[in-house]
Amino acid sequence: MKVLMFGWEFPPHILGGLGTASYGITKGLSLQSDMQITFCLPRPWGDEDRSFMNIIGMSETPIVWRDVSREYVEERIGNKMSPDLYYALRDNIYADFSYRMTNDLGCIEFSGKYPQNLQDEINNYSIVAGVIARQQEFDIIHAHDWLTYPAGIHAKNVSGRPLVIHVHATDFDRSRGNVNPTVYSIEKDGMDNADCIMCVSELTRQTVINHYHQDPAKCVTMHNAVYPLPDDIKEIVRQRRPFHERGEKVVTFLGRITMQKGPEYFVEAAALVLQRTRNIRFCMAGSGDMMNEMIELAAVRGIADRFHFPGFMKGKQVYEAFRDSDVYVMPSVSEPFGISPLEAMQCGVPSIISKQSGCAEILDKCIKIDYWDINAMADAMYALCTNDAYHEYLAKEGIEEVDQITWEKVGQRIRRCYDDVLNKR
Repeated sequence: MKVLMFGWEFPPHILGGLGTASYGITKGLSLQSDMQITFCLPRPWGDEDRSFMNIIGMSETPIVWRDVSREYVEERIGNKMSPDLYYALRDNIYADFSYRMTNDLGCIEFSGKYPQNLQDEINNYSIVAGVIARQQEFDIIHAHDWLTYPAGIHAKNVSGRPLVIHVHATDFDRSRGNVNPTVYSIEKDGMDNADCIMCVSELTRQTVINHYHQDPAKCVTMHNAVYPLPDDIKEIVRQRRPFHERGEKVVTFLGRITMQKGPEYFVEAAALVLQRTRNIRFCMAGSGDMMNEMIELAAVRGIADRFHFPGFMKGKQVYEAFRDSDVYVMPSVSEPFGISPLEAMQCGVPSIISKQSGCAEILDKCIKIDYWDINAMADAMYALCTNDAYHEYLAKEGIEEVDQITWEKVGQRIRRCYDDVLNKR
């Protein structure tokens, strides 16, 4: 089976969970011998793992109109080109060329991030998707998150192939209900045009059904997973000192410091814990628009000397943080899934997660609290930092539970969805 997949992030260049999930899903699917994946990114950086799939960069795909004159092309590019370059472009690409390009190869520039002109990049991404859909052979289209839904729709219209969209989050999650109408419109248009809607949790599936008015029959819950730790990460985790030998305990929050993630509840719970003991430190790793506010809140609560803000972490830095942590906390207000608790548990770090997170649907060997219940959160933090037996139990059981939640199994479930969609058509 040949899959044309549209994504916005891919390791090692990630800004959130979307890139991590994209890697896991493609890697899990690739373990099926007949699976061929072409993954499209706005701007590849050259160091992505291409061993199990083909990566196409939108920023490397020229778009000109077939059979137009060289003068027309040059006028819109703003540069002279050699005859050989002109004929190479003319004979191989097909998109509308009604606006000025930014380089002499007729390619649109992409930042590869989330720039101020994000809407322009989403529109340009969808234009290039039409070019790629004409060039590639594929059986099905798979678009990840709202940024690539317009591209998926364009590719579907061009090719006639079915479209699967993967809802990693909705604007209801990101905004605490203060929905951006433009984003909502893009999300709903993608869902309306999809043949199958994969949702990272039942929580997200219900949001899609109730707030985007989608047919439950085409909405499927597709939980995320974790990939086995590679040898270099295992070596980092092995450096972890036994719990009973660690002096001051460390409780960690790791993620975007935004209102969706509930960072203020973490700080308030920490303040309650520190009323009982001063033998615990708190780490808020990440970046986001609420970071300065959280630094100020820690100061106001009189706990700044027990708080650390190391900034955004990625790759090995994440696992070094887990190695040095005794408890991981994810107090998200609305978390479609949340891979980070699985990664923490994989490293033997007991986790506290909000009941309002998708991963709470598949995890049992952790502590679940309501995000707003700072007293329960504080009790859980304190118990895990002071009760050796309790900590050891959740650390051991957590590893065993997460080891059974694999991307290979997710890939098999996705494949069955692909087959169902193709059979219906």
